[in-house]
This record gives sequence, structure tokens and C-alpha cells, in this order.
Amino acid sequence: MKARGLAALTPKAPLTSFEFERRDLGAHDVALDIAYAGICHSDIHQVREEWGPAIFPMVPGHEIAGTVSAIGSSVTRFKVGDLIGVGVFIDSCRTCASCIAGLQQYCQEGMTGTYNSIERDGRTVAFGGYSNLFVIDEDYAVHIPPHLPLAGVAPLLCAGITLYSPLRTWNVGPGSKVAVMGLGGLGHMGVKFAVAMGAEVSVLSHSPSKKADALAMGAKHFIDTSISGALKPLNKSFDLVLNTVSAYLDINEYLDLLKLDATLVVIGLPGRPYEVSAGALLNGRRRIAGSMIGGIAEMQEMLDFCGKHSIVSDVEIVEAGYANTAYERTIASDVKYRFVIDAASF
Repeated sequence: MKARGLAALTPKAPLTSFEFERRDLGAHDVALDIAYAGICHSDIHQVREEWGPAIFPMVPGHEIAGTVSAIGSSVTRFKVGDLIGVGVFIDSCRTCASCIAGLQQYCQEGMTGTYNSIERDGRTVAFGGYSNLFVIDEDYAVHIPPHLPLAGVAPLLCAGITLYSPLRTWNVGPGSKVAVMGLGGLGHMGVKFAVAMGAEVSVLSHSPSKKADALAMGAKHFIDTSISGALKPLNKSFDLVLNTVSAYLDINEYLDLLKLDATLVVIGLPGRPYEVSAGALLNGRRRIAGSMIGGIAEMQEMLDFCGKHSIVSDVEIVEAGYANTAYERTIASDVKYRFVIDAASF
């Protein structure tokens, strides 16, 4: 299947127009016309080979929303015309304990990434969503509620599920007190989800200009962390702290915010390891944990939840030719709160 999109041809190269072929439609595959592809900060890390050796040419993109255009002979979950989403992975081993439990993101053999990976046939290079069409096994795609705007849905397939999963895992609901560290592409989804689940939400941000946005999204409190000592009054206040910040920081200040038996979940990826004080953990039987995206069943649950509560990401829609500029603005945190590429511009 002839496709066109954007690719980095070599490490650190700018994105440029690229024509390539998708695999033929298999019996269990669905083909989709992409409507929007979100720009995730991890796309930038991969293109610039900041996470180790990568596969080039690289078509990035793992926040994909579109419409089914064709189905394989054995497909049962989708029909032509359905709205469909594709996230961070497109396959897994399917037989390990994690896959059987619907936690394909933790596949013991390693999930197959939507791009910068080799598919499980051992030879096909996986190209991502910065393109006009896609082919995927039906078991690794999800249904999009028809009343949600596709541009706002695309980032849900990564940023959305990345925040929804820990909120569900740690049983957030009415009466929960949740702090969200950072109000960016990830953090703003954490606020929206936690509010919809009935939690009392506080945003911890060093950008006071974002206070109005945080409160408009339903947060009850906004704490400007650029003010010295601003966190002290909040010690032992929260059931769950979600760390969406990618920059290095003193994690112990945030561990002190936890109640007895409460958890701080690391979601952002700092450039170097945190220095964790044993005392910050011992004082209150506190936990520090991690969470990575979600499995297919949980992704579908999230989208159904978004449909029920009319939740989408706040996005800025750009054309393909603007993608390199969007990368620089993403690095500078100059977007509210996620760029999405209009696939018609490919």
C-alpha cells in the first residue's frame, strides 16, 4: 500500500516528505485513513537518537486517529467507516502472562513499537503515524466514540492513557486527593481525568501563567513551585502524586507530600536518575512507583470514559510543513497542550 508522510532520514535530521509502502492487508488487519497524528515528546527523542541507536529512515508518530478504509477477511471487531485509534504499540508476543492479562505494554518479550521497531515477522520496519494511512492487526486498535473530535482524540492514545492508567491502578475516586506535577501534554490529561473521577486535584507547576488553565480544567488548587517553600504546607496531604515532569528535580520534596501508605508515580522521564532519600520513604510507609501507557483493554476503557465525560486533549492543529517548528516549540513547552498534525497535509 503506497503511503506518504514525514520521516527523519538520518539521526537528528529534520523531518522531510517521504513516500513508502505499508504491508499488504492481512486476514486480521484493518487499514485506516489517518485524520490526525499527535506529536509526542518521545518522537523527538527517537528522531534525535537520544534514547540509543534507532532505525532510519524513521516515520514517527504513535498517537493516531482515523477511519477504517478496508478490513481483512477474518476481521470481526471493525467495519469500514468506523473511527479507530492506534497507540504506542502494534503487537506483542500474545502468550506471556502480561499479554494474557491484557497488559501488552509490559510484554515479557517486549512490545512491538508503532515505529522505530521491527515487526514480529523479523523483517518489516514499523513506520509510524506521521502519514496518510496505516495498517494494523485489529487486536491492537481501539474504537473511538463517534461524537469526540478526532484532533483532540489523537493524543489520548499516548498522553491520555499514560495518565488514565495510574489513576485507575491506584483507585482514584471521590474523596481522593491527587497532585499533578506539571501541566503539559501529560499533566493536563491527568487533571481532566482525576477531576472526572471525582478527586480533589492540585496542580504543582513552576509556571504561574498556567493557573487559569488548571482551574478551568477543574483543579481546586494551583501551587507555584517556583516560590521557595511553597510545598511545605502540603506535606502529608495527598493520596497520589503523579509526576509528569521530564526535568530532573528533588523528588524528596514531593515524596514528603504523601499521606501514610500513599504513592508517587513517576511518568515523565528525567535525564538522570533521581536521588531518593530513604527517610522520605520510611516516614509514612510511602511508595515510589512507575507506570507506562496501558494495555488495549484499558485504552478502550479510557476512550469510553472520554466519550462519557466528553474529555479530549487540548490541541493545536498544524500542517505537515510545520512539524519541525512544532518540535522546537514542544521542547520549549510552547504549546497548549499538544500538537497534532492534520494528515490531509501530507
